[in-house]
Order: sequence, then structure tokens, then C-alpha cells
Amino acid sequence: MRYKTAQVLPLLKKPGADKSSPSNYRPISNLSTISKLLERLALSQLRSHLLDSVNYCPLQSAYRSGHSTETALLEMLNNVYMAGDRKQFTVVIGLDISAAFDTICHRILLDRLSTEFGISSTALDWLRSYVSDRKQFVKIGDHPSSLIDCTSGVPQGSVLGPILFAAYVSPVGSVISSYGVQYHSYADDTQIFLSMQLSESDTCLSMLSECTDAVKQWYLCNHLLLNADKSEVVAFGTAYQLKSAAQIDTVSVAGAKLHVSSELKSLGVILDQRLSFDQHANMVVKACNYHTWAIRHIRPLLTQSTAQTLAYAV
Repeated sequence: MRYKTAQVLPLLKKPGADKSSPSNYRPISNLSTISKLLERLALSQLRSHLLDSVNYCPLQSAYRSGHSTETALLEMLNNVYMAGDRKQFTVVIGLDISAAFDTICHRILLDRLSTEFGISSTALDWLRSYVSDRKQFVKIGDHPSSLIDCTSGVPQGSVLGPILFAAYVSPVGSVISSYGVQYHSYADDTQIFLSMQLSESDTCLSMLSECTDAVKQWYLCNHLLLNADKSEVVAFGTAYQLKSAAQIDTVSVAGAKLHVSSELKSLGVILDQRLSFDQHANMVVKACNYHTWAIRHIRPLLTQSTAQTLAYAV
């Protein structure tokens, strides 16, 4: 049982977020080292089987060799640039899922691994044992909470959790594609997008609305929650194309009317409507200045070589 007990470390999701609100923390599970070694052995056998399956979402970039946040962004931006060459602007919706890793239904997960990915016998029994009877407690300083049962979800901070989550949500890609809408995912970070001209915007926006309705329903059926109000909408294009897109004030996302924003933060990168990356460059410069300024406090204790290594790392 000690291998299934996690000490949860709550980490603030964003700097400056309200520290008094529990929803602003990400629960990172500190697990037994032996447990993680066993998980890594299981992952070495499981990963290739899942990734080679035709049922694994082909546009899920997380946890795959040769795929990263960089390739995920390039995939989406390439579609936006190509649409611009066709004199179209692109409407992108960044979907927000609430506590995705923590609400996975174990029964549905095991069912999906069996029916869609062909995992059976001892392997399936081992995974059933892995997700069942887990416990966790929160520890702040020297003060631990009481143990509670984990009746759903996969541990954030575990080795197997991410690949199990990716397999769990793989079918949603087929739901999105069935509406003729493009998408790309990185873990629980999903963007859906559609390129259009102003003359066809009503039809395209209707497609996006119907798609997000269907995605929300799929999530609900799979014990996940799409936060429509926290999702973001932005239109990308050239100055001329954005002039046409300016007539679109709101977009319906899973029943919520969202105003079109001037920028979207995706996988740590701020994307403005013209894709000039000015806002992102300013953010990076600000962060670099902050960390460089912080290094000065310990500079007398560092060798020249170590100081240079730290500066480059910033």
C-alpha cells in the first residue's frame, strides 16, 4: 500500500494567482521511488503499444518521441500561415478542461485500454491494480492531512499518469474531426481551429459551435468538464484579413458566448492576432531580467564558469 500512497504538494498554477483559492493550485503527487521505478518499467512496455495503435490520437503531441510543445505550436501555426496565403483568417479556440487528470474514471479507462487498445490479461490486471486503492494526503510544512481514498484520476507527477490520460482522451479527436474542424492537443491543452473568409464565417462559426457542444458532451460522458467560460477565442491573420474578422465580436463555445480576444497563451507562448510575437518577446525579456537580477545576490559566491552557466540557463 505504501507504493500507492502519494504526498500531495500543492503548487500555484500561475505567479500572482490568489493563494487563498484551492482551485489555483496544481496537486503534484510525490510518490515512492520504488513505485516510480516499477512504473518506468511498465511504461517501457506500454508506450510503444499505445502509440502504435490506430486508436491513439495522431494529433496528441505530449509524451511522444519527436513531439513537443514546439512541434505542437508549429503544427497549429503552419495551418494559420497556410490559411493566410489562401486569404483566410483563422479562428482558434483554446479549450479549458477542469482538473482533467483528477477526474478520470477508472472503469472507463480500463474499459478503453481493453476494447480500443487491446490490453488484456495480466497487463490489464496490473493496470487495474495500479489505479485502484490509491490514497493521498497533503502536507504543508510539518503538518500532514489525514489519508483520503483516490476514487478517480491518475496521479500528477507519476510516470504512467500522462500516457494513461492521453489514451483516455484519444477518442475526442475523432469527435472534433467529424465536424470538419482542425485541432491539436498537448496533454489536456487542446486548440480547435477553422480557417474562413468573411463570406463563409456564419457557416464556419456554426460548425465550431456545434463541435464544441459535442466535445463538451463527450467530456461529460467521460467524467470530464469543459469550462466554456474559461476557454479563449482569438482570430489570426494579416491586417487586411483581421479587418474583415473584426466584424465577429463573439463566438459560441459549448453554449457560452465568448468575446474574441486579441491574444492567446498556448503552451507558454503568447500569440497575438498578427503573430508578431511582440508580447511574447516582452514577457521573455521581463523574465530574463528578473532572473538575471536575482543572480546578482549570489554572484560573489560563484565562479565565472558557474555564473555564465546560470546566465545562459535563464
